[in-house]
Amino acid sequence: MLGKQPIFTIHAELETITSLGRTPYGERRVIGILGGTVSGPKLKGRILPGGADWQIIRSDGAADIKARYTIQTDAGALIMVTSEGLRHGPPEVMERLTRGDNVDPAQYYFRTMMRFETSDSAFDWLNRILALARGQREARAVRLDVYEVE
Repeated sequence: MLGKQPIFTIHAELETITSLGRTPYGERRVIGILGGTVSGPKLKGRILPGGADWQIIRSDGAADIKARYTIQTDAGALIMVTSEGLRHGPPEVMERLTRGDNVDPAQYYFRTMMRFETSDSAFDWLNRILALARGQREARAVRLDVYEVE
């Protein structure tokens, strides 16, 4: 069961997509994470530059997403984020997202499963939860509303 409200929201600023081309698994893409913000009732801070989102665009058009990045809380704690998910929708909607158009997130599916790792005792609770996020792709950013799995 998910909590009723997000425990925090991530807004990550992204580099342009680097396509590695079509491999036997699908089109490989890497998208660097430039930075961003984290805000909400249980966590506030920023996304540090240097993370990335590795994607495979599958033969059915779905994006298989794996991301790793670091959050620095307002208190200075460092939290590693590991996220795996899927984004898919009708071909015309996915084309609009690829162009950078503003698309209502209700028109496509974008969900990720998230895990966290930190050595900071104030945020140790993150080491022991799983979270699900509902995502929204923007032209040069992604927004994730993060919900704790209870």
